[in-house]
Amino acid sequence: MFLVTPVLLLLLPWVSLRAAAEVCRGAQCHGADTGDPRPCTGAHCPGSRSPRPPRQFNPATQGRAAHHASPRAAATDAAAAANPAVPPLRLRHSDGSSGRRTRAPEVVPAGCTDAVCAAQLKQSQPANDTRDCRGIECRLPLRIRPRARAKSCAGEGCASEELPPVLLSDRAAQFLGDFPELGYPSSEVGGAALGVQLTCDIKPGENEVPSEDALILNLQLAKGQEKLVEALRAQQTVIRDLQQKLGDQQEALLAQQREILEQQRRMYDQMDVVKAQYGLLSDTVKQVSFQGLQGELQSYFESHLAGLQSQARSHLQKSYAGHKMDMDSSKVMDVVGEAHFPRPLLGCRSPCGPEEFCDFQRDPPQCEKCTMCPPGFFLISQCSATADRMCQDRDECLEVPTICGERVKCLNTPGGFRCLGLSQREAATGLCGRDYFYNPELQECQACSDCEGEPVSAPCTAVADSVCGHHPSEGRLSRSWAAGVGIPSAKTSGAHIFPGLQLDIRGKEGGDLLSHAGGRLTFLQHGLVWLDHNFAVKHSCRNFLQVGMRLNGSQEEEAGGGGRDLSGVRIEQPDGKYFQGVSVSSGVEVEPRHSLALLLKSPNQHCNRSKDLHLYDVAAPSVSLLWLSHDTGAVAMTAQMSLLTHYQTSYRPTFRVTSVSDAYMVALTHDNRGVRFTEGGVVKFVLQQALYAMGHTCVREGFALIAYTNRNGTGQEAMRAFKTGVNYRDTSITLCGAVSVDGGDTLSFEITSPSQCNIRYFGDSSGISVLSLIWIPAAVSSALTATVSRTGLPSGAVRNKPLTFQQTGAAAPQVSLADGRKSFVFHEKGTASIALNLKLIHSCNIVKVTVQRAAGGQGEQAGPVAQQVSGHMPEGSEWASIGLRASFPVQNGTALSVTLDCIRGRVNQITHEGGTNVSILWVAV
Repeated sequence: MFLVTPVLLLLLPWVSLRAAAEVCRGAQCHGADTGDPRPCTGAHCPGSRSPRPPRQFNPATQGRAAHHASPRAAATDAAAAANPAVPPLRLRHSDGSSGRRTRAPEVVPAGCTDAVCAAQLKQSQPANDTRDCRGIECRLPLRIRPRARAKSCAGEGCASEELPPVLLSDRAAQFLGDFPELGYPSSEVGGAALGVQLTCDIKPGENEVPSEDALILNLQLAKGQEKLVEALRAQQTVIRDLQQKLGDQQEALLAQQREILEQQRRMYDQMDVVKAQYGLLSDTVKQVSFQGLQGELQSYFESHLAGLQSQARSHLQKSYAGHKMDMDSSKVMDVVGEAHFPRPLLGCRSPCGPEEFCDFQRDPPQCEKCTMCPPGFFLISQCSATADRMCQDRDECLEVPTICGERVKCLNTPGGFRCLGLSQREAATGLCGRDYFYNPELQECQACSDCEGEPVSAPCTAVADSVCGHHPSEGRLSRSWAAGVGIPSAKTSGAHIFPGLQLDIRGKEGGDLLSHAGGRLTFLQHGLVWLDHNFAVKHSCRNFLQVGMRLNGSQEEEAGGGGRDLSGVRIEQPDGKYFQGVSVSSGVEVEPRHSLALLLKSPNQHCNRSKDLHLYDVAAPSVSLLWLSHDTGAVAMTAQMSLLTHYQTSYRPTFRVTSVSDAYMVALTHDNRGVRFTEGGVVKFVLQQALYAMGHTCVREGFALIAYTNRNGTGQEAMRAFKTGVNYRDTSITLCGAVSVDGGDTLSFEITSPSQCNIRYFGDSSGISVLSLIWIPAAVSSALTATVSRTGLPSGAVRNKPLTFQQTGAAAPQVSLADGRKSFVFHEKGTASIALNLKLIHSCNIVKVTVQRAAGGQGEQAGPVAQQVSGHMPEGSEWASIGLRASFPVQNGTALSVTLDCIRGRVNQITHEGGTNVSILWVAV
């Protein structure tokens, strides 16, 4: 497109008018009327100013020319058509070439009448009448379109009669000179007329726009350019500000770096000063130590060698002809004679024995036993009288390059080595090699311990170290241990107990029986173990809570497993309204390095240990165990119940044996509903059954779990446990006790529920429905069963009142009722295990039952042995129950009593049958 200044476009009509009016020059031109001194010459000068020629417009030719010509050419042609006397404009193209453009036919002006003007006008018209304009001339209005220029002629008269061409630039300059406010004076343009030159940089037919549109477009472009310039200036200002800020930040960073370097330099200077001070201090310490040693030597010489000084002087006088020696020389000679002194200098007071050395690090020096090289180390130097034995770690990876295989990297560790990527299951196959075992805590192979003359309780295996120590003394048949239990503190407030939370067992060490670490127990002796756990909690977790026991085996057959659940009891959801007390028990056979853990589980993730759990802090140990040696001849058995059954009113569970230590002595009956015993003895048992109750009658009457002993075809109820009913809830019922059996007797169980109460019984591998028992020969054990008395039971506001009992089973020589039937007194030393179930009606907010031990004559201290806590009765229930279980050592004369305590309420009734019973097992030690 072409660019035309707005002023030029406005001046084009005025220039064309003036060009049309001043087409002649000479004395007869218009200057005569206007006073213009310019002469008019030429053959065509009229005598007076001619009128303005009429404008001619041809629509046909004008349309075609507008289609093929640019606005600039159209403007030129229009100016020529307005006045035929105006010569055609020569337009300069972008390529530098110039040419004359043809003009449309025009009407002969009124000022030209002779034949010469007509001939010249005829010669100037083009041959093609339809094409009167070309290029941009067709775009110009008619009043400023240039006329067609007359053809040149040859001859003598042509030169004098031909008009000189009048350029559009001259007309524009003249017009601007007439109007100073629109142009510039000649002095400002160098004394020359203002030149106007139109340049066309487009081709005909491309991007043609009318002159008015070009003006608007040019104005818009000018405004856009101004806005662009302003935006660029604003961006330049922003860039300059950013550059200034960046420079300031760089200066600040450089200042910080210089400050850091200055601080480092100061720190280095301070370090140099500290080093110098440390050197001075060390020199001072050395001097002080030397001066102290010198003072000791001097005092030693003065006190012990005063008698020998005169002899040394006389000897020196004889040897060196009266040479005198001063005090310092005498001291030197005394040091030379040190070997003849009766006591060694700065040594131990008495000579050290074999396998001992004098430790000079102690003040005063003492004899210490020589240390033995630990497993995985070899001896460098033997133990001497003044130095201990020195050992060095054995590099197994260097000695046996293929000890971990060809593709597994071996790392040497103190006392062992580590095979990267070695799992406990792979280690159980003996990958660590002989005399090495896999430590799961350190995840590395370590050398087996050498008992060094001590008896080996358990040899070293692929996954366990050797156990050194003495076996239990002969005749040690039973032992007991007790501790407290708590919930570990939650690290975060949102910590949940799904899928399981290990409870923290907080007790003292068990000597050579077991060790206590990490909140769990590790057994050191093999045997049979009976475990009891009393747990009281108030919770608002959804569905239920499950508390149980898990035994983690460390033998090769259990190296890759996560252990097995021994038992579990479900605690229903009471919406956190009251405390619930439950007891969990189990009997199992253990081996050294077996570990026991107590777990608390939730079936979902909506149980927060810090918000939804509240344990009651009882005054007595809450977990206890009874250990039985294999020398007693006891037998342990574990059986599981059916997985899922539906029953009403009565349910007799069937069993499936999972483990038994002697299948000849203890086995299931033919219908798998009972346990048969080959010989007579005492049976300690526990049955735990998980169930889901549906029906309102379940809440009112509750459930009962009954144990029967069948002797010679006659069944007799041994004991019974009561459980408060629930509706549309998960819960558990459990029964624990000890009974005496004869050879051929069987033990069976039955669960009763109210009518119109639908029960669903569950069983799985988590121990929620399991039967555990230990049979003990009658020669080393006895059992006593009792219930509360019919009369004299506490009622009303009960504050730590003892219960009275009456014996229900056969008498036992080792234990009996005394003190008005309030105390159980033992007549022989041993280990006892008690199980108590109490059925009552109360309105207490908290009810406690405690087994108290009276002070004995053999150093026994009085205090609680076991305690259990329960809350108020559930709404709609007629009866409530509470019970506890515990194991403890007894002496000859030990007396036990059971007390009941009610907080904020009263005890209304205690039943003496149908859910209240106590059983005591005694085992010799």
